[in-house]
Amino acid sequence: MHKCETARPLTRRDALRRIGGGFGLVGLAGSLEGSVRPASSLAERPPHFPGKAKHVIFLFLNGGLSQVDSFDPKPALIKYNGQPLPGGNPKTERRTGNLMQSPFAFKRYGQSGLEVSELFPHVGTCVDDICFIRSTTTDIPNHEPSLSMINNGHIQPGRPSLGAWTTYGLGTQNQNLPGFIVLCPEQPNIVGPPLWGSAFLPAVFQGTYISTKETDPEKQLPYIRNGQETPGQQRKELDLLSKLNRLQLESEGYDDPQLEATISSMEVAFRMQTEAPEVFDLSKETEATRKLYGEGEFARGCIQARRLVERGVRVVQIYFSKGNPWDHHNDIEQHRKLALRCDQAIAGLLKDLKSRGLLDETLVFLGTEFGRTPVVETSGGFGGDKLQNGRDHNPFGFTVWMAGGGVKGGTVFGATDDFGFHAVQDPVHVHDVHATMLHAMGLNHERLTYRFSGRDFRLTDVAGNVIHQVLS
Repeated sequence: MHKCETARPLTRRDALRRIGGGFGLVGLAGSLEGSVRPASSLAERPPHFPGKAKHVIFLFLNGGLSQVDSFDPKPALIKYNGQPLPGGNPKTERRTGNLMQSPFAFKRYGQSGLEVSELFPHVGTCVDDICFIRSTTTDIPNHEPSLSMINNGHIQPGRPSLGAWTTYGLGTQNQNLPGFIVLCPEQPNIVGPPLWGSAFLPAVFQGTYISTKETDPEKQLPYIRNGQETPGQQRKELDLLSKLNRLQLESEGYDDPQLEATISSMEVAFRMQTEAPEVFDLSKETEATRKLYGEGEFARGCIQARRLVERGVRVVQIYFSKGNPWDHHNDIEQHRKLALRCDQAIAGLLKDLKSRGLLDETLVFLGTEFGRTPVVETSGGFGGDKLQNGRDHNPFGFTVWMAGGGVKGGTVFGATDDFGFHAVQDPVHVHDVHATMLHAMGLNHERLTYRFSGRDFRLTDVAGNVIHQVLS
């Protein structure tokens, strides 16, 4: 920010003061020996305080995973199946009917004895490393604003994503790869790239989207190599371009965050040519490791996420697929097909990280934009006024979970009511989830700010409380 001041003659006193300050800054810069960096750089930065997590893997089941069919068992739904919800039908987006029990049986796992539905038997074997937060809430029961809330900390577009804020605060450990990478077979077509964007933060902190549809790294990264020039020629061009950009910065006399970000991004893109193809080449993995994760696009994304954090990438986010695949208004049984595509991969990721000693320093988060109602939906907008076997959106109480990175495994925090509709014990807003994730990384969510348009912005807006009970 630059203030406009009334022009006045420069006195000898002013000149001496400014020159003296300049010499002092030169001495300070020399004593820091390169630790000062522009705000738009990906160079690693110290946290606000020692954090147990160094990396984040954000697993996202977009569309609205049903909590009462996955990680929040409700015996009362079985007992009162088919009866009206006490207090009347909930006012949700669409017309609803009576209570509907889960068609999926729950089973206890691990030493903690936590219950997980038959949709996620592999995840069930990992419950002693997981903390289930069963009382999560969000603001609006529509996909777009809720997707923005859990990814960007606000229901309105134009805010930086969680990954962008994290890399802005901490930088990244590997300067040959982006600090924030997003994996998905195809770009989600609901909201899309703003979910991993940097908004008003320097562009170098935005997520780099890479498709998991291809198995060949040369096809997965089709633009990573320059087919017309040698690396030496590219290096000369990049050095010249960087020199011209620096001259522009010097001539203008002030820092330009976007230009700094452009320079940094070009440097990362150049260095990626040597390291990125190897990182995404899953043929380097043993057959036993590939079997651990299973087959499919989500499984490939999970293996690549482990390989990326292993090489120092700060944040990796994996979307299930494009659109709203878990949005099952018509038939909740469709959850079974989707769970088969991710259950083994999620468990494989947790077990693989743990076996390599990486789980303690990697915060794994699994989330969705909202949950689903415990009552059956009436298909007012889906082909007539008849009962279905699906559930409507529910922002009032749903489940997300965390593992690794200083999280207390084998635990549950918060609770919904007997039917799984409203959070009634220790309600947790998405802002609280974000504050807790940042805290695990050693970042104070109230201090991680960026001044834009006359205001200090942060991921948690003007809210958020760290859930210390879920952290060790």
